[in-house]
Amino acid sequence: MRSFQLPFTFDVSPAPQGLNQLRHEVRSFLARELPGKDAVLRAQGWSGFDPEFSRRLGARGWIGMAWPKQYGGHARTALERYTIIEELLAGEAPVSAHWVADRQSGPLLIRYGNTRQQQILPQIARGEVYFAIGMSEPDAGSDLAAVRTRAVREADGWRVTGRKIWSSLAHKAHYMIALFRTGESANERNAGLSQFLVDMATPGIEVRPIPDLTGDVHFNEVTFDGALLPLDALIGAEGQGWAQVTAELAFERSGPERFLSAMALFKEIVRLAGPEPGERAAHAIGRLSAHLMTLRQMSLSVAAMLERGANPALEASIVKDLGAVFEQEIPEIANGLFGRELDPLSADTGARVQAYMTQISPAFSLRGGTREILRGIIARGLGLR
Repeated sequence: MRSFQLPFTFDVSPAPQGLNQLRHEVRSFLARELPGKDAVLRAQGWSGFDPEFSRRLGARGWIGMAWPKQYGGHARTALERYTIIEELLAGEAPVSAHWVADRQSGPLLIRYGNTRQQQILPQIARGEVYFAIGMSEPDAGSDLAAVRTRAVREADGWRVTGRKIWSSLAHKAHYMIALFRTGESANERNAGLSQFLVDMATPGIEVRPIPDLTGDVHFNEVTFDGALLPLDALIGAEGQGWAQVTAELAFERSGPERFLSAMALFKEIVRLAGPEPGERAAHAIGRLSAHLMTLRQMSLSVAAMLERGANPALEASIVKDLGAVFEQEIPEIANGLFGRELDPLSADTGARVQAYMTQISPAFSLRGGTREILRGIIARGLGLR
């Protein structure tokens, strides 16, 4: 059997004092901002949409934290940013309005964007502008090399025809960063792809919301019916979309949102188990806690690689895959331990949280790349195929 070593190094040193102070500052802020909020709304976590809350975070300098000041950022460290977002997620704050722009769209525009595109960055940092992701398609899914939506260059811009699907919050976003096909290659499936900054108010763009099992709307299908984008909507170089999008996906797949989405239900398990849990509950809580701490260290390792300018696509895929397994296990454990009826209208807030998380958890292994695609990336990266 071939042996290999996972490409992670773990830093388990104590957090600097400044980070502890920052952590307490975020907790105090959330205690003032979110008292008495409905338990299920809190359980939505980073998928909860609250523009006013995002603006208040922007006013505190907690969006675009690690960006250069010339782009409206605050030149803080990646570890400081990680501390903020970890506390926001653990505190079940509604951060989805600015989440995609802060996590990946902004860094992508800083690295590859032109002057006009980068003018949007200070608005992102203030929590005023929201982004969606235009990658997946009906006939491609997470196989981005199969993207068929086409952008054709004309004298006055790029004419776009095709469809995107599973585009989270596209019905509320001001902009989308989309991957389109601009060329062909007989030898490489991932060649001929380019990224574009799309103003969602452009004529010829239709957004159709897709309700999930809970009745909420996060996902959308976006149709481009000959939409004309300006010539300078192209991000970076034509034909370099694959390299750019794989770098972007490292931001999307490795953050703490990949293992903290079900924390509201984890807390409910601990509450129901009580101060003297039985053997089954104690074993489950201990195992989940160990997995959580391991995922956190792996995620921190990827954050450090990103700060150094590396492209940890393999490492991020491992975090995303293991994180989805962890998050989907929590509802299964809760249902096995307590056997409560899954009633989203129950008077018991804990039961409502359990019902909501059971309904929404199948999506955890869809967003950010399906399990099959991720494991293919991991296998190739580790030299297993």
